[in-house]
Amino acid sequence: MKPESLIFDIDGTLWDSRALVAQGYDLQLQAEGLDHLRVTADDLTPLFGKVMTQIADALFASIPQDRRYDLMARCMDTEDRYLRDHATADLGYPQVRQTLEDLAKDHRLFIVSNSQQGYPALCMDKLGIAHLIQGHKCFGDTGLDKGATIRLLMEEHQIQSAVYIGDTQGDLEAAEAAQIGFIYAAYGFGRPARWDARIERFQDLKEVLK
Repeated sequence: MKPESLIFDIDGTLWDSRALVAQGYDLQLQAEGLDHLRVTADDLTPLFGKVMTQIADALFASIPQDRRYDLMARCMDTEDRYLRDHATADLGYPQVRQTLEDLAKDHRLFIVSNSQQGYPALCMDKLGIAHLIQGHKCFGDTGLDKGATIRLLMEEHQIQSAVYIGDTQGDLEAAEAAQIGFIYAAYGFGRPARWDARIERFQDLKEVLK
């Protein structure tokens, strides 16, 4: 497997920010007197990889829909500030930066996420990998599903061949929709139905891509 470009998911693939994201949400919920909606890292495990409206529907189903997404937006704003203050490179899985440095010698590296706008840049900054990533897009940028966002990124950067590296069924479906291969990060959060290759550790990518 020797694709020209590698496109990475973030959560469950490059880093695990669940605990800090939950803490950021909870700060906003407490400020609004909604302590009964407290969010935990475990609550987020099956939701990471989904778009923000889907996460809001799952976490805040008791809130009327006309208020639910506004609440989610406020939670994400607080989460963003909390991550900027508290996230460190320790959130990254072992050997992420070192492996990407090696992979960048032979591949172009990109990121596509279902996150809010600004989240990929924050992750790249905290992990010290911004200089290695040649482009990124997310749901907050495009408003599109992940498969369409991958295709848009590929068109803009004239990517001829690529694989998507992710950890969930949604990541698999996005790769299939974009008509590219899928490498399953088995250390992450999900259990996709199938994959073209599987890695148990991030650094295993170097062997898989030989």
